[in-house]
Amino acid sequence: MKMLTLQVVTYQEIEALSSAKRIKKLLDLVKEDKIIFLEGRLKRSEEAELISHTMSEIDDNFKGIEICVVYPEQRNQLFLEKIRSHFINLILGDRQGLTIIGPASIIKEIRRNPDKIQLFTDNGATEASAKGRSNGREKRRKPEPRSDEAILSENDLENNLA
Repeated sequence: MKMLTLQVVTYQEIEALSSAKRIKKLLDLVKEDKIIFLEGRLKRSEEAELISHTMSEIDDNFKGIEICVVYPEQRNQLFLEKIRSHFINLILGDRQGLTIIGPASIIKEIRRNPDKIQLFTDNGATEASAKGRSNGREKRRKPEPRSDEAILSENDLENNLA
């Protein structure tokens, strides 16, 4: 049996942490083969630092990360609404949007469309990591397709974060 773990990290969990501790926390979770749904987004400098740390830690067991940031739709906002949302971001932090971070050994591709997110995973990687944690008595099964597709609606995500 294979298991895929999705972990939600709220903005409150990381807002008091320094940039270095935020990056360490997220990277440690990804190294545990978890796909992270982070409320809001990292600063651009933190994203760059996360990628830099990831590159320095790549080895046979850790293949890197896949990252995607999704922002709520703002095309039809009036000027005053845009100013209000920027003001709220300054006071409360970057809570708008959603950041998805996961291990490259599991996530093969993240596609972002206007009304959905497509997350393509590699079955072989999840089965291999599950076997590494099992007792080794796996039953042989018919091969499954090599990639799965998880589709999440941005409206569903926005409603769950609100």
